Amino acid sequence: MAAGSGGSGGSGGGPGPGPGGGGGPGGSGAGPGSGGELHPRTGRLVSLSACGRTARRQQPGQEFNHGLVLSREPLRDGRVFTVRIDRKVNSWSGSIEIGVTALDPSVLDFPSSATGLKGGSWVVSGCSVLRDGRSVLEEYGQDLDQLGEGDRVGVERTVAGELRLWVNGRDCGVAATGLPARVWAVVDLYGKCTQITVLPPEPGFSPPAPIPTPPLEPSAPPEDSTLTEQATSGDEDFASMELSEVVGNAILSAYNGGLLNVNLSSPPAGEGLGSGGAATSPILTSNDALLFHEKCGTLIKLSNNNKTAERRRPLDEFNNGVVMTNRPLRDNEMFEIRIDKLVDKWSGSIEIGVTTHNPNNLEYPATMTNLQSGTIMMSGCGILTNGKGTRREYCEFSLDELQEGDHIGLTRKSNSALHFFINGIDQGVATPLTPPVVYGVVDLYGMAVKVTIVHNNNHSDRLRRNNAILRALSPEGALRRATPATQAEPERLLFHPNCGQKAAITHEGRTALRPHATDDFNHGVVLSSRALRDGEVFQVRIDKMVDKWAGSIEIGVTTHNPAYLQLPSTMTNLRSGTWMMTGNGVMHNGTTILDEYGHNLDRLKAGDTVGVVRREDGTLHFFVNGMTQGPAAWNVPPGVYAVVDLYGQAAQATIVDDVEVPPAPEPLSEGNNQVSPSSPSSGAGGSDLRFHQLHGSNAVITNGGRTALRHNCRSEFNDAIVISNRALRDGELFEIVIQKMVDRWSGSIEAGVTAIRPEDLEFPNTMTDIDYDTWMLSGTAIMQDGNTMRNNYGCDLDALGTGARIGMMRTAKGDLHYFINGQDQGAACSGLPPGKEVYAVVDLYGQCVQVSITNATGPMDNSLATSNTATEKSFPLHSPAAGVAHRFHSTCGKNVALEEDGTRAVRAVGYAHGLVFSTKELKTEEVFEVKVEELDEKWAGSLRLGLTTLAPGEMGPGAGGGPGLPPSLPELRTKTTWMVSSCEVRRDGQLQRMNYGRSLERLGVGSRVGIRRGADDTMHILVDGEDMGPAATGIAKNVWAVLDLYGPVRSVSVVSSTRLEEPEGTQPPSPSSDTGSEAEEDDDGEEHSLRGQSQVAMMSTSLEFLENHGKNILLSNGNRTATRVASYNQGIVVINQPLVPQLLVQVRIDFLNRQWTSSLVLGVITCPPERLNFPASACALKRAAWLLRGRGIFHNGLKICEKFGPNLDTCPEGTILGLRLDSSGGLHLHVNGMDQGVAVSDVPQPCHALVDLYGQCEQVTIVSPELGAASGKSAGTQGDMEKADMVDGIKESVCWGPLPAASPLKSCEYHALCSRFQELLLLPEDYFMPPPKRSLCYCESCRKLRGDEAHRRRGEPPREYALPFGWCRFNLRVNPRLEAGTMTKKWHMAYHGSNVAAIRRVLDRGELGAGTASILSCRPLKGKPGVGFEEPGENCAPPREEQPPSVLLSPSLQYAGAETLASKVQFRDPKSQRTHQAQVAFQVCVRPGSYTPGPPSATLREPPDPHFSPAELEWVTKEKGATLLYALLVRVE
Repeated sequence: MAAGSGGSGGSGGGPGPGPGGGGGPGGSGAGPGSGGELHPRTGRLVSLSACGRTARRQQPGQEFNHGLVLSREPLRDGRVFTVRIDRKVNSWSGSIEIGVTALDPSVLDFPSSATGLKGGSWVVSGCSVLRDGRSVLEEYGQDLDQLGEGDRVGVERTVAGELRLWVNGRDCGVAATGLPARVWAVVDLYGKCTQITVLPPEPGFSPPAPIPTPPLEPSAPPEDSTLTEQATSGDEDFASMELSEVVGNAILSAYNGGLLNVNLSSPPAGEGLGSGGAATSPILTSNDALLFHEKCGTLIKLSNNNKTAERRRPLDEFNNGVVMTNRPLRDNEMFEIRIDKLVDKWSGSIEIGVTTHNPNNLEYPATMTNLQSGTIMMSGCGILTNGKGTRREYCEFSLDELQEGDHIGLTRKSNSALHFFINGIDQGVATPLTPPVVYGVVDLYGMAVKVTIVHNNNHSDRLRRNNAILRALSPEGALRRATPATQAEPERLLFHPNCGQKAAITHEGRTALRPHATDDFNHGVVLSSRALRDGEVFQVRIDKMVDKWAGSIEIGVTTHNPAYLQLPSTMTNLRSGTWMMTGNGVMHNGTTILDEYGHNLDRLKAGDTVGVVRREDGTLHFFVNGMTQGPAAWNVPPGVYAVVDLYGQAAQATIVDDVEVPPAPEPLSEGNNQVSPSSPSSGAGGSDLRFHQLHGSNAVITNGGRTALRHNCRSEFNDAIVISNRALRDGELFEIVIQKMVDRWSGSIEAGVTAIRPEDLEFPNTMTDIDYDTWMLSGTAIMQDGNTMRNNYGCDLDALGTGARIGMMRTAKGDLHYFINGQDQGAACSGLPPGKEVYAVVDLYGQCVQVSITNATGPMDNSLATSNTATEKSFPLHSPAAGVAHRFHSTCGKNVALEEDGTRAVRAVGYAHGLVFSTKELKTEEVFEVKVEELDEKWAGSLRLGLTTLAPGEMGPGAGGGPGLPPSLPELRTKTTWMVSSCEVRRDGQLQRMNYGRSLERLGVGSRVGIRRGADDTMHILVDGEDMGPAATGIAKNVWAVLDLYGPVRSVSVVSSTRLEEPEGTQPPSPSSDTGSEAEEDDDGEEHSLRGQSQVAMMSTSLEFLENHGKNILLSNGNRTATRVASYNQGIVVINQPLVPQLLVQVRIDFLNRQWTSSLVLGVITCPPERLNFPASACALKRAAWLLRGRGIFHNGLKICEKFGPNLDTCPEGTILGLRLDSSGGLHLHVNGMDQGVAVSDVPQPCHALVDLYGQCEQVTIVSPELGAASGKSAGTQGDMEKADMVDGIKESVCWGPLPAASPLKSCEYHALCSRFQELLLLPEDYFMPPPKRSLCYCESCRKLRGDEAHRRRGEPPREYALPFGWCRFNLRVNPRLEAGTMTKKWHMAYHGSNVAAIRRVLDRGELGAGTASILSCRPLKGKPGVGFEEPGENCAPPREEQPPSVLLSPSLQYAGAETLASKVQFRDPKSQRTHQAQVAFQVCVRPGSYTPGPPSATLREPPDPHFSPAELEWVTKEKGATLLYALLVRVE
């Protein structure tokens, strides 16, 4: 019923008589009613207009909250309260939040945001549902943060008390249940959302009445005319019980004759009366068993009396496998099937559900989810209604994970609820409202090939198939499972005989092992034979280990009974009821809950013990060699089974008896019991420092008080303050490490000290709210008592990432110092009250989620890259010691010549017989290192090196080779030899391990490779200073280094001393090892300041790249050329000498790899680069770095300028980029010799030029420096991308990276259809950009997924143009020679409608008008070789006397793509064989001033785009070279 037809009803009139009429919940009164207006009381920044229907948040650029509005009246059941988003800004993260509340707005004290509403409030925020500010449902519906201007979002309270969310008219399903009868709608204009308007109320979810009336459509004249009249008349006077009896008595006699065709919404159009159905089909009685209906999918074969269905040609076809039951399901009747056969070829698997469609009348679809009415299906782990997802996560597993023999069932309860069952376990309510007449339906899709209906109602029989799919079962559910009552529980702990596929149980259940541990690394899960008692320790001893694999033993507990569990390959794959310690972390249901916990199990050896115990308080503790590691988990249910995973290196373990549980640790000293600062126990390490048990409401303390985390981190960003358990001593460092972050919020960790005792502190939302005795660092601001004291402190906490360390220390003078990654940032503030105790305080705010206390005792070594902290093994490269003590032994291969006093070995001829040895045995931890001097590329293979027990002298003297010296290292088997070849590890020629470290085949000239025998009897290989980890174990004591100059490696030289000096960056801190001291930097600065201008001439010939560089860099050409040889990052190089004022230092881009996005980064660093440990990319440099990236300028990782100069990401090969310091310290960027102006002012000196060979840029070369560079600015020399720098729909972000492998286009059917049409045009591939930049889809789903705005501005002066919504764009390749001069953002963007016949001609010509040069980088195929871009014919300029034709353009594709301007053509899709209509158009860049705007001249069937003025809708140009082809556009109907 239309709004306004209800007289004095609800909002906007509302429905009149009948349910819901009368104007409100009470059904009486007049006026606006519910849902039409907003309540006049609002958040303090909200202003209302348009009669209370529009709300706007004031000061949107300064404030992001205080934007709450509520509906004027309570919601009426079944009506949707809908608002439209009118305006958004990009200043903030987060967006609109919407929900309901039981709080009366007339008396409500409005909080700052909707998440602060308590007392019965349900709010949808992003894709989470919160109740009273706490998250109750994650990943629900559509992400509200992605909605744009014009999108509609609404909420509805149903009659059943459910909350439903509606987005753009689409029901997102049930968000919450149990809502009170009286609730108001609540909308939070939060973050980006600044204005909304209330729309007229809409009818919501329309469930059937308590006893629904199915619309029955007889296909044949029924025998009972009374039934027909009752079923078709829709008489509303029937009592529900009476109608139910009529339908129930008639259903079983009518279904087989096609009488029923019940829809969840409305009956499909066109379905009328059938004929003959009832006369030919026998009437079944109510006692008939469930079978599959004879009518089924085209590929289905029925057997076993129609109880078994099988899909034919399962390896060729994956769909057309739908089968249905032969009759409707009765209430509470179980329809259960067994999976008999699966194939591994396809993705996706079985789908099951119910439908109201009668199988006699149904035209079976290819897959049941294509049916748009009357169907509820379980697919994967979600529920689909009429083909659309209504519950994304119905249960925590996927049907795609089921195995052969598993059971799936469903039943429609008498209360209309639909339940699904997996192996007899009820998965809960899938949908509460199911029509009364439904058929069971199974879709044998993808992997599922064969199923059989099961008529066994024995619950315990179904339980026998419980297997890995029980990962979805909750721990409570697992405890409810039946256990064998006849089996007596053994007293002694043993391993259960049901174990992993590759495991075996021996010694009467006491020992578990993997018999073939060197062949397989998993499938070694074993469980205890009975559940653990409270306080009972389950401990095992590792008996045997192998060194072939990574990883080792894992231990934990599970609620799953081993008698019913088919064990997974590794226990961390189980998704329910399982807690495991793996490595040094703890995982719950496959998700890490503690990153840093206890001793690393991967480092254990044979003889070590590990154990686990569940205490009476529900805490779970692990033990390593009898030492407790502290609580790992809480609220673990009783009755859990111990589980051991013999994974990786762990090959055998035995249960250890008579283990007593160590007592629980005493609470940490807190409050009045804390140690006094003057006590003798005040060690420097501060090992007793922990987090206090008192903390903010959203904080959780774990790991024995060493770890703090914020739970519900994606829905809560504050209330997570933690404080130290005792006061800090003078000079004592309190240091934490950031372990986990999320990208949902702005802002991050805040840290400082407070003089408030934890017991006296009333924890606020954030610590900066405290107005006394508190000093905090927030971002770069130092705050005292909530007020900013100073800005731009030496570090920015908001810029720190995972792995970064933050420390606080109060000195004896009362100064507060901060340390970042061990580096003192200087005094932040002074005047902390002397003699007054201060506590360290950390606010886990915004992005920061989890931190842990470190064991640091003082300032650590300087590190600029947070990404390298404690995570990477990349060491700086060192020059050889002055006195190289290592030499090659005189005994060597017959093709080897030793030079330079035995420090250089050269293979003179051939590719083999190149063995060389060290002269002495290697000592423990001694490194024998060589540098590759020369390569012979005609040979394949790699350098080989290793350790051998064979003394070189035993082989005979001389360089000619002793008797028996083999031609290659794998053949050296006289004594035990361990070696690495390529990435393989061998012992005496036998393969021991594959995929070890970096492949030695990638070594280049200048690469360094070394070998070390560790103190733990392991062999390590080092490549360019980076330890590849242990290659082999059990190395003998007396070994010699051995190398094989094999294949391409022709000569090497020794560069190591007798022992590798430990890199200073890895040494423990001490007062004398401060490598980054200020004094050293001052000395360097003084030295450079004395050089002055006189050094310019000297530097011009000595510039080269430093030997210290990223690990993927290879230097050549006298260190003047840098090449990135692997991956897309680790490519930082620094020029060896500091920049001198007025000296232009330039590099040339030699090679680009279009596989990646983004390109090189250019900039300067002001710290000494010789010992700098470079991160993976320059954007991770967090101190003393100024970088030019894309069009932005960055300082210490933060963008300080948005648009500067040309886009470096679009620079073609051959571009010369330069940096120059002017006399005042300003840093200039030069592109091809043209000065782009000052990028950064007042750059500290000395500074070194830095280049990051990132993404596309793979090689650069230093170009001779120049003095007195041109100072004029170019007007812009490089082409830029569109606004927001879209690359395949992915917006520019702060951290650039290669394009993800998975693209949303791969799953877009419209994009695939347009691509097939474009291929039918037979256009040369060279005209188009290569993947991944080839195409971009602007269909409804793709553009909303990206959040595209409908209009953008471009050019100088800026002009608006519309995005090509509804079209697919194929980007054209642009000639780099013309790109720099024309395709800039100074040009406007427009569209030109075309036709299929003209496309090739336009592309060959290169522009819409006849131009003088092709803008395409390829020569047209019609051209002759060698003619280039100026060949005669189609590609030449028209004769001078010819008048160029007019070109019609428009900023709106709605006009340019009209059928009168872009004619349609029919084509047949080669895939679906369906006929479609297609249009083509061009997206072009237009030079400003070259065209004349005017009104539309073409006749349109539809009104033009209302966004543009009619006087400027059509642009006309006749100028040559005024247009530049940008993309080909395709639209298919």
